[in-house]
Amino acid sequence: MEFLAVLLIIGLYHIPITLLGTPCVIAFLIYKCRRRHLSMYTAIEEFLQTHNNLMPIRYSYSEIKKVTKNFKDKLGEGGYGTVYKGRLRSGQLVAVKMLGKSNANGQDFINEVATIGRIHHVNVVRLIGFCVQGSNRALIYEFMPKGSLNKYIFSPEESDVLSYNKIYDIAIGVGRGIEYLHRGCDMQILHFDIKPHNILLDENFIPKVSDFGLAKLYSVDNSIVSLTAARGTLGYMAPELFYKNIGGISYKSDVYSFGMLLMEMAGRRKNLNAYAEHSSQICFPTWVYDQLQDGNDIEMEDATEEEKKMIKKMIIVALWCIQMKPSDRPSMNNVVEMLEGEVECLQMPPMPTLSSPERPAMDAEENSNQSCSSIQSEESNQSTQF
Repeated sequence: MEFLAVLLIIGLYHIPITLLGTPCVIAFLIYKCRRRHLSMYTAIEEFLQTHNNLMPIRYSYSEIKKVTKNFKDKLGEGGYGTVYKGRLRSGQLVAVKMLGKSNANGQDFINEVATIGRIHHVNVVRLIGFCVQGSNRALIYEFMPKGSLNKYIFSPEESDVLSYNKIYDIAIGVGRGIEYLHRGCDMQILHFDIKPHNILLDENFIPKVSDFGLAKLYSVDNSIVSLTAARGTLGYMAPELFYKNIGGISYKSDVYSFGMLLMEMAGRRKNLNAYAEHSSQICFPTWVYDQLQDGNDIEMEDATEEEKKMIKKMIIVALWCIQMKPSDRPSMNNVVEMLEGEVECLQMPPMPTLSSPERPAMDAEENSNQSCSSIQSEESNQSTQF
């Protein structure tokens, strides 16, 4: 009986602790969550106060709701958040990107405002304004009526809209935009996410580089930069972001991504296509290199001789851009010069060595053993920050 009495006393003692403990745990978690968000807001506000000379206009959340007609017309959605079509009081159409709440430190917002908030170039999307109010963060861009390049080079229904001449012009425009980011500003801007989905087209199909959520600012004197983790989209990420032994991370990482983009534009297909008619065509860069080395023409439907030269030029330049070692790739300035020059003046580069990020990198000199497994399909077109 004494033993039962002791158990009863212990049980009665623990009841209030249990009853009180659960609310305390919940309150603690709410407190931690709020502290985390307060830290995010503080970081953003400190950034805005430090950089009070930014060109973009700051809007309130109520103004954002008016601009988008209470978020009526959704243009797209992804890991970054949701994009809505809007109209300013001046009548100008805009794209309003409402950032997701998953980025606890607000770094994606700071990255975009810090980079494109200070520049203006015909081939870089223009940031018109932003909103920071409580948990609501928005970025307001000029509206690009033709959408992303992605649908025009991969969609059978849309691919006929762009002629080979127009694809070539778009390639040069994108190259100039990236070149400006690297050398045209007081700070060097590395994009780290060049891909078809992030190239937007205006009403005249003039391309503009967009989505600077993964971008980084560096001094123009910095040839090598430091990153704590790889960033970008698989299939377009430079190998040095995974393998430190082949070279340092620099603007050459964007050159590699541009090369993969350029290859897809020239072929109007994904670089990796498991459904190709012949197994040798699954990896387009490897297949097209072999064709050019053997002196074969790349078959293109309804292409004139002049257009065939343009596409061949794009492919050769792309092959230079996707060399394994960063030191073997040209600068974006040289890339644009090669694209604007004559195809007869271009030399064929060595066979690009394409390694898989899932496996140890092969020696960059072992060009005879090729792999295309790094060119992975990213159908969702969402960026990955590891």
